[in-house]
Amino acid sequence: MKSIRLAALAWLVLVQAMPLTADTIVVPARQLSDKSENLVPVEQQWDGLVVCHGRNGMAQWTVTVERPGPHYLHFRYASGDQRPLVLEINGTRQAGRILQPATGGFFLGDLVWKTVGPFELKAGENAIRVATTGLMPHLAGLVVSESARHPNEQVFADLFPTSADLAGPIDTDTAANREQLCQLLPGVEYLLFVRRYTFQSSHYYTDFIDGCERFGGNLCLLSLADGNVKELVPELSHGIFGRCDLSYDGRRVVFDWKEKIGVGFRIWEVGIDGTGLRQLTQPPADEAARIAKYKLEGGTAYLHHTDDIHPCYLPDGGICFASSRCEYGILCDGADRLTTTVLYRMDGDGSCLEQLSNNSVSESAPSVMNDGRILYTRWEYVDNGSVTNKGLWAMRPDGTGSEEVCGMNIAFPSVFNVGRAIPGRNHLFVAIGAPHMPLGVGTIMRIDAQLDRRTGQAVSYLTPEVDVRHQWGWDNVPGGATRPIPPEMQAGRDGRGNTSRGPLYMDPFPLSERHLLASFNPRAPWNRENAYGLYLLDRDGQKRLVYQDEEFSCWMPQPVRPRPLPQIPQGATDPELAARGLARVIVTDVYRGLDGVPRGTIKHLRINEHVPRPWAARRCWDGDVYDQQHSVISRDTHLGLKIQHGIVPVDSDGSAHFLVDADKNIFLQALDEDYLEVQRERTFVNFRPGEVRSCVGCHERPHEISLAAKTDLPLALGREPSLPGPQPGEVSGARPLAYEIDVQPIWDRHCVACHGGDKRDADLDLSAARTALFNRSYESILSRRLIPVIGENHPKAGNNHYLPPYSLGTHASRLAKYLGQDHYEVKLTLDERVRVTTWIDSNGQYHGSYYGRKNLQFADHPDFRPILTFEHSRANTAPLPEGR
Repeated sequence: MKSIRLAALAWLVLVQAMPLTADTIVVPARQLSDKSENLVPVEQQWDGLVVCHGRNGMAQWTVTVERPGPHYLHFRYASGDQRPLVLEINGTRQAGRILQPATGGFFLGDLVWKTVGPFELKAGENAIRVATTGLMPHLAGLVVSESARHPNEQVFADLFPTSADLAGPIDTDTAANREQLCQLLPGVEYLLFVRRYTFQSSHYYTDFIDGCERFGGNLCLLSLADGNVKELVPELSHGIFGRCDLSYDGRRVVFDWKEKIGVGFRIWEVGIDGTGLRQLTQPPADEAARIAKYKLEGGTAYLHHTDDIHPCYLPDGGICFASSRCEYGILCDGADRLTTTVLYRMDGDGSCLEQLSNNSVSESAPSVMNDGRILYTRWEYVDNGSVTNKGLWAMRPDGTGSEEVCGMNIAFPSVFNVGRAIPGRNHLFVAIGAPHMPLGVGTIMRIDAQLDRRTGQAVSYLTPEVDVRHQWGWDNVPGGATRPIPPEMQAGRDGRGNTSRGPLYMDPFPLSERHLLASFNPRAPWNRENAYGLYLLDRDGQKRLVYQDEEFSCWMPQPVRPRPLPQIPQGATDPELAARGLARVIVTDVYRGLDGVPRGTIKHLRINEHVPRPWAARRCWDGDVYDQQHSVISRDTHLGLKIQHGIVPVDSDGSAHFLVDADKNIFLQALDEDYLEVQRERTFVNFRPGEVRSCVGCHERPHEISLAAKTDLPLALGREPSLPGPQPGEVSGARPLAYEIDVQPIWDRHCVACHGGDKRDADLDLSAARTALFNRSYESILSRRLIPVIGENHPKAGNNHYLPPYSLGTHASRLAKYLGQDHYEVKLTLDERVRVTTWIDSNGQYHGSYYGRKNLQFADHPDFRPILTFEHSRANTAPLPEGR
């Protein structure tokens, strides 16, 4: 107890106003003599600065000066936008407003000095007060001085632990550290690594798009005996080396390499002795035509060639890699300057190229797990925040069996990057926790996939000095971070972290559960070209420098040695279904995970598809961008196109047995007897041709007992699999979801007499008049919040926490109560009601396709808001010639 009291006394001494000279007084902002109730003196979420939550804030300090007369007030503050304050001195309001300029952010790294005055102060105590009716900037402190010169930047440094050197002690004896590696890795003589300048990427996934600014480097071998470095492919040293992988026998290296601006990355292979260099992937035959067709104006470096990146060897002798050959655009990129990569595979000689997935956004950084499956980073959003959901996923080498490993309910860190399995463990992994922007570096996470994925319990930090809590940049956290911040604190963090410099990590390569190799930047800005060296780390936080290059950064360290060849995992496939482009799905019990939903409630599953936006839907006109959508689909809801395949029955025991289209992004909705959504699958599965797959139910977790193991055969398996069919009123279940076609005619028949034209009861306009990109009824319903929606850009960060049944869709809709037969004389038929509720359950989609011109200014154009078929809506080629 005595030691605690002494510590408290020391703190009180620290925060008292301390005169530096006779005319200079330092006042920490947290030393308040008065404040508003919503002011927090030490707000740890904002680096310990003084923060006011909400409007109408006030802060006051009492300052004792020795000599009366004119004094300047030097405020140290941070503000991401303009938040001017009113200043009062001794009860008198001073003219004008102070602290008006924005500083770029709200954290320690954004602090600036602002001097105001001089003001007449009296001898003795003076009351200095700032207040506002709006929002307040974040305050570190003020200095009262007779001098107009700014004080030293470090005057408040002792108050904020994050201003210290967080890299910690580093052992820089490289010879001794190489010897330590030799002891950990008996028989290993070399480390393989990539030497290149740091990418200048705008996002974690755009290295190949806008990260390549300076060329040069190589694949290198570091001798553990003497520290010498050998270049493996000096003939390619003029280009850029991306990522690499070592073959299972330790004799070959596969890597991606880019020669110059204007051409794509390609996959190459070379022997570990530098012989046998060969190029494994070639540009598509129509590459020149593609560049001419899709290239962007304005001098961008990315010309819409294709890129093959991130290769890794597979246990069956093939090679997996990511590629933009799918020709899809990123959904939240209105300018269409960013492009998607999905996973491909090929044979070891580069033949038999095959697309493994069909993601609407991006996949990257494949590696092989101990059980032979591919571990990779998958970014996608189906009714989730658009900058979250970049978790670790796994699939077999043929693309079947794709499933989440961890990360889809964790908004921050938003990227689970460059994951690898810990040797000898099928459930333990390491990965980098990175922000959405800029580069994919960050903190090192340890992941136990047997623990709860929803809450973040599965994740712990090996490098607690750095965390990722915002869309852009990194966060240094007082006292360190042990695991992701909880879901209730993750929404709405669309801003910047408090630092843009080291400590930052990349490319963790686990040697055991205790030791790993990694690239590490201790203190430099994230994009310094030579900031990252090779380090040996352990779980106790020790950091040992192994190699640092004077000119280049160093990446992807891995020991050169043979490694065990995993067994090739096999899944069930049906050749007859594969020939038809179909897959078979078995749901053993849909109620598994539907907490609070009585058995017998679920009667149908609605089969939907999340459609990528193809390059062929590129606009050559202005006016159709909305909310970062290159070709507008909705207003403030989701960004990617949804189409419907139809419904299939659910048996009385909760089982279902049905066929789906292969190589499409399929997601499900569980429906009750009225065809209303009870639960929504906010992700998708890409089933491969002929794949036969079962699932337990909705959102099963690790360690939950599978009801699939029960002795009774699921009832649905007693019959042939269902094909998705129509709902009431539908000719075919397979159709686009388009508001003007599905919903507006119903309002026209039943509602506009009271809610349209000059008569707008309840201030609700359900008329069909088209607006710039939508129509009046649609905008009115969304503006009035009559249906619940997930806004994928509102907020962009967050919105991916688990939601229980009945949280979304018609059951949670205010509009639903007006669809029954007790709303005046309105009597919707079953067919009409299903059309409306299906639209509500879709998250409020408007347009049924990426194709066509959407803006009202093109009303006379032949391709204005076309009515398209199901197949046209999901086609990778435009229904009408582009440019019409």
